[in-house]
Amino acid sequence: MQNAPDAVASDAAAGEARQFISFTIGDEEYGVDIMAIREIKGWTATTELPNTPPYVRGVINLRGAIVPIFDLRTRFGGGVTTASARHVIMVVSVRARVVGILVDAVADIITITAGNIQPVPELERKTDSTFLSGLVTVEGRMVALLDLDSLFDAELTADLHSFAA
Repeated sequence: MQNAPDAVASDAAAGEARQFISFTIGDEEYGVDIMAIREIKGWTATTELPNTPPYVRGVINLRGAIVPIFDLRTRFGGGVTTASARHVIMVVSVRARVVGILVDAVADIITITAGNIQPVPELERKTDSTFLSGLVTVEGRMVALLDLDSLFDAELTADLHSFAA
């Protein structure tokens, strides 16, 4: 059995290690590249905008910046989140834009190598899987890694940015 430093060295040899923040939505666990995270904050009420998709909760004022908030449960087809004080907004940077994602809770910081990331299996409903960059097993649990660029298509975030400006 390897000791911890040897295990880290062999992980580094297997590929570059990357860190992800994992979070939960219901019973599912997802991960976002830690480099995309700008801030994690408790739930705060949003100001709704007219004519936006159901998964857009509205906007918040974050130290003078207007940030659109997306409900990931709704975006993934799981219904609208009944937000409470236990919910969290993860503020992320996507293609030079800042957006917030509403999640149930932050779970962990995980470090993985590229070799440990498995591809998303081909499914009949390809639209849901386009949001994922891969799957990884961490301590016996499956974590789906999000592709923020696919999740927030350029047209949608541009429309919301013009609304908020």
